[in-house]
Amino acid sequence: MRRLPQTALLALVGAGLLHTALFTDLYLRYVKEGLRPVLIASGVVLLLLGAVNACLDLRGSREPHESHAGHEHAHGHDHSTAPKVAWFLALPALSLLLYAPPALGAYTAAHANGKPVATTPKERFPDLPATSPLPLTLTGFTQRVQQDPTLAIRGRQVRLTGFVTPAGAGGGWYLTRIIFTCCAADSQTVKVRVHGTDAPPADTWLAVTGTWHPSGRLGTRTAEAALDVRETHPIAQPVNAYTDDLPLTPS
Repeated sequence: MRRLPQTALLALVGAGLLHTALFTDLYLRYVKEGLRPVLIASGVVLLLLGAVNACLDLRGSREPHESHAGHEHAHGHDHSTAPKVAWFLALPALSLLLYAPPALGAYTAAHANGKPVATTPKERFPDLPATSPLPLTLTGFTQRVQQDPTLAIRGRQVRLTGFVTPAGAGGGWYLTRIIFTCCAADSQTVKVRVHGTDAPPADTWLAVTGTWHPSGRLGTRTAEAALDVRETHPIAQPVNAYTDDLPLTPS
C-alpha cells in the first residue's frame, strides 16, 4: 500500500472537518459561522481525494512492478512509501475528531491589544430608545462614549454582556468580547473596564448593568469605555461566542 499515509491523512482530515461542521458547533472556535459551507465542502473534497488515492493504490498493487522495484533497489532506496514523519500530521486531524480545543478567552484577551473601534459618522448616531436598561454591544457602547457628539449615553443605564478578563497587576477587570473577522487567526478584542465590584473568576460570562464611568471627555477619544456597575448576572456562554452581539432581553 504505497499511498497509505496520504490516503489515511486525507480521510482523517476530511472526516474531522465534516464531523466538526455538521454535527457540532465546535467549528465556531475556528472560523466565522458563514464559513460553515466551505468547511463542509472541503471535508467532502478531502474524502473524495482519499477514496481516489485508495483506488489508485489498489489498482497499482495489482499490476506487475518488478521493473520499478529493481530500479529503486538499484539506487539503494525506495520512494514508494511516504516518510514515517508524515504520520505526525495525523495529530491535528485526530484532534478534530477526538479533542475539542478550549475556546479563546481571558488569557488570549489579556495578551491582545484592544480592537480598534471603527469611527461612526456623526449623522449616523440614531436617537437612543427609552428602554432601560438599554442593551448595547461592547463596540456600540464604546462608540457612543467616544464618538457621539450628542452625549446621549450620559446617565443612561445600559446592559452589556461578555466574559471576564482580569486587568492584571493594577487590579480590576474588563468585560470582554473576542471577535472573528474571518477566523481565529485574525481575532480581535474589545473591552469595557468595569468599576464598582470585585473581579469574578476569569472567563465567567456575565450580563452587566450600569452607567458610564466618567473618565475623560465624553464624546471624544479621551473618554474611557468604562462602566460603573449596578448589577451583574452570570449567563451561559453563547453558542457563537466570537461575535459582539446585543444582549438578549430577559424574559
